[in-house]
Amino acid sequence: MNVRFWGTRGSLASPGAETARYGGNTACVEVRGRDGTLLVLDAGTGIRRLGATLPKTLVRVDILLTHLHMDHIQGLGFFAPLHDSEMEIHVWGPASTTLTLAERLNRYLSPPLFPVRLRDLACRLRLHEVPCSEVAIGEFRVASMLVCHPGPTVGYRIASRDGVVAYLPDHEPALGALKFPIAAEWTSGYELAAGADLLIHDAQYSAEEYRDHVGWGHSAFEDVVRFAELAGARHLVPFHHDPAHTDADLDRMLSSRGGATSSLEITPATEGASFELES
Repeated sequence: MNVRFWGTRGSLASPGAETARYGGNTACVEVRGRDGTLLVLDAGTGIRRLGATLPKTLVRVDILLTHLHMDHIQGLGFFAPLHDSEMEIHVWGPASTTLTLAERLNRYLSPPLFPVRLRDLACRLRLHEVPCSEVAIGEFRVASMLVCHPGPTVGYRIASRDGVVAYLPDHEPALGALKFPIAAEWTSGYELAAGADLLIHDAQYSAEEYRDHVGWGHSAFEDVVRFAELAGARHLVPFHHDPAHTDADLDRMLSSRGGATSSLEITPATEGASFELES
């Protein structure tokens, strides 16, 4: 299983010299299996570059949306396979209590926000609402659960014979806790992350910044490390970098290991980086 990062930034794309190393595109992660199964995690601005690299022989892509905030869907209309009549595209994402997934996506993929309507896309489009029971997508087993973030938001657990990837890009597991971590059964996202070989997790704030952003749906780096240790993850990839953080800011924030007391491996998400999971 290969995991490659096409967008690592949160909230707002932030291109520029000061963000070039970690990347300025918003959330998009490629997960590719041994048999060629392709999962695209979120459709931030990074998805455009991913789409341009895909081979013409590819016939199916599954896009797993965690939620429908703009930084996670803004690149969707610019994903080239959506405009290819030979392609079968499956989009997985949350509905709301009042609107279906199709109705929610139509609010963005329609004028005046976008010139092409969802119904006019050339591909063979299939929509699936999450969370749902564990599903098989090619060689992968994919589980989804609601997690702590404003609006309907899910995290994903992707398993194959090569290992487990947990993806929680917008998540605040410490919300409401007087002292974090708390018991596993009361911790948002724990079941998705438990024992993961690779945990990709929101780490938007420093501890000082988080004090002014409690309830915003994002995490302090130090809390993410505690969450990873609680879940028994092997390798943590801090993700969803704040658009105001320069490369130098991220170097300072992430160099401390967040007070990790275990052998947890920590590698900050950078655009273009990839990780290989092998059995």
